[in-house]
Amino acid sequence: MAYFLKKTKQKNRTYLAIYESFYSHDKKGTAHKCFKSLGSVETHIENGIEDPLEYFQKEVDALNKAKTDSGTKKISDKSPVLYLGYFALKSIMDKLKIKKYVDYFKLTTDFEYDLFELLSSLAYARSVSPCSKSRTFHEVLPSLFHSYDYSYDQLLSGLSFIGSNYEKFVEIFTSQVESIYGVDTSKTYFDCTNFYFEIDREDDFRRKGPSKENQKSPIVGLGLLLDSNQIPIGMKMYPGNESEKPVLRDVIANLKRQNNITGKTIHVADKGLNCAQNIAFSKTNGDGYLFSKSVKGLSESEKVWVLLDNGFKEVKDKKGNILYRYKSCIDKFPYTVEHDGKKVTVSLTEKRLLTYNPDLAAKKRFEINRMVEKAKSLTVSQAKKNDFGESAKYVSFTDGKGKNATVSINQDAIDKDLLFAGYNLLVTSEVAMTDQDIYSTYHNLWRIEESFKIMKSDLDARPVYLQKEDSIKGHFLICYLAVLLERVLQFKIMEDQYSSSEIFDFIRNFKATKAESKYINTTTYSDIIDNLSNRFGLPLTNYFLTETQIKSIFNQKV
Repeated sequence: MAYFLKKTKQKNRTYLAIYESFYSHDKKGTAHKCFKSLGSVETHIENGIEDPLEYFQKEVDALNKAKTDSGTKKISDKSPVLYLGYFALKSIMDKLKIKKYVDYFKLTTDFEYDLFELLSSLAYARSVSPCSKSRTFHEVLPSLFHSYDYSYDQLLSGLSFIGSNYEKFVEIFTSQVESIYGVDTSKTYFDCTNFYFEIDREDDFRRKGPSKENQKSPIVGLGLLLDSNQIPIGMKMYPGNESEKPVLRDVIANLKRQNNITGKTIHVADKGLNCAQNIAFSKTNGDGYLFSKSVKGLSESEKVWVLLDNGFKEVKDKKGNILYRYKSCIDKFPYTVEHDGKKVTVSLTEKRLLTYNPDLAAKKRFEINRMVEKAKSLTVSQAKKNDFGESAKYVSFTDGKGKNATVSINQDAIDKDLLFAGYNLLVTSEVAMTDQDIYSTYHNLWRIEESFKIMKSDLDARPVYLQKEDSIKGHFLICYLAVLLERVLQFKIMEDQYSSSEIFDFIRNFKATKAESKYINTTTYSDIIDNLSNRFGLPLTNYFLTETQIKSIFNQKV
């Protein structure tokens, strides 16, 4: 019922009172009772209240509002939405039994929080909603189904600690993944990338160097090693001004030593890591290699072989369209390497696989012609040298000055690029490998690029605003662990039926909203959620979920 202001006249004075109406069971209807006597209007006017009726009506309105509010459930300062999609990652983490190894760090430190809880929850949070550490703590962690007990200062402190020991944590995870799920190092995949920072001044760790995103800011380099199933088994961070090529050798050597890898390892990498020293390193250690090589950089005799139209085989799709053509040869090829401070030329027996992709050729020719047109228009307008950008490779600067150089179109460079558009050359020490094995093995390298894409975009690893070196390393360790757990789920549990993007979409979008004693499943139906539901007998597709059901989901062993 409601409150109202009642006026009563007695002896030439008007008295006010707040009455409350209510339902009377005796009268079987509405009844009223005095809630508060307010005295006379005249007395209130004498005491300085100009309009007592208006003044006390506001009090009545406030009482009615409070009563209305008390009967209506209000929103909370905590979101009712809970992330549930990390349940599979948590199951994998539990199966790896990482906690007992992380707890050993307590023997030498005085943690006032659970370090494993911090490490694992940050990996889950980064998987479901990548964002800054502040938002992670204040927004994401409270929305995980499990609660975690550490402060924001402890988060930063713990992140710094795990960063200072990131290689130890990587080793622990690699060892446990090998023990529980198996690691195949018959061939490994390796690549490097870099991450830029929103700072102007360099330090010992963040240094200016060749950025893959053409950034002028200081960067940090990161090398990632995956096993033959694209499971991460190693990570190395290094200052941004260091060359990637020695990192290949260092990371592989360290990882083989740490994990007692004694068998032959095939080092697979793109042309950015293809150098004589890396090839010599592979051979010296009894390993093999599979690299891509620039066709334009070949010797003239090799280019003749490339352009010969005979010897090609074709791979077609179901409709009979040519996907690519290929041919191969085995021969000895010269490499110049450093030995005892001197350059020495050695001959190595290699198998070389040449491929030609018509679609890639068309794309390359389009890009070349677009740059040529840009170069021509800039030449006509007498643009400055630094305005040409990438198209500068198709012009000749005759005076060598940087401002108003005289330029002309370099037709030889254009013709050369058009001639070799669509060709790709793979070189390997494994002469017994079939052409198709070489092709498929190398093209699995996209898995590495996908891993970096996960770190860079899906996991929002960049740009990085953290300041301390150990905190930066801790940040990337969390990113690495999120990728590792996803990869184990993708390859070991789901048997590579779904892409990384599909799996991360599920992890992020499987949520529930708490409503009274139940939870409403707000997830959109997908093939992957149906697959997981049927595979493990979980109520993932139920519209309503109880807390008991959610706990059963998190207790499921995947």
